[in-house]
Amino acid sequence: MKISASILSSKKIDVAVKELSLTDVDYIHVDFIDDTFINGKKIPFRKLKKISKYSPKRLDIHLMTSNIKKYIKKFASLNAEYITFHIEATDKVEELIELIHNYGIHAGLAINPETDIEKVKPYLNDIDLVLIMSVNPGYGGQSFIPETVETVKTLREYLNKENLKVLINVDGGINNETSNEVKKYVDIMVSGSYITNSDNFQEKISSLR
Repeated sequence: MKISASILSSKKIDVAVKELSLTDVDYIHVDFIDDTFINGKKIPFRKLKKISKYSPKRLDIHLMTSNIKKYIKKFASLNAEYITFHIEATDKVEELIELIHNYGIHAGLAINPETDIEKVKPYLNDIDLVLIMSVNPGYGGQSFIPETVETVKTLREYLNKENLKVLINVDGGINNETSNEVKKYVDIMVSGSYITNSDNFQEKISSLR
């Protein structure tokens, strides 16, 4: 089980990233919002591009924008392991997956809580990861949506049946209790305020594993 720590709820991004670099967290999860797809808390790209100065951790980029192509090109210059975009935000899914792969980065598709998991199935042979939102995207600190458990279970069963090596990432409301609901079905869990609002990042990360 890998842990991706979201910095969306962090009051001081640079301080949070520096502290995360001292932990065994696997990735730093970067939510990027520009109000073209959803409204929410925004962290300017000029701040995000400095993350590599504070930490060598690989980045797990989550684009919550309709200007996807523009920001794939920008974030590809950073230390990104994954770039994930929302299937609801574009009708050029194949083109964008190919663009991410052309940069040598793993490509992911994200779905909102109300989106039918069936919508990602046509792309499962081409992507590396599915990010399932367990809160409504835009703001940190929200409560986990219980129906997510059935969504991740359904996707895991389908991937196993079809022998597809696509990772499942779940994002939103993850803490030491909700993680136990999904960890047997997913490969990566994103946790934000549970980690970064605490006094001991490593303790919280360890409690999720």
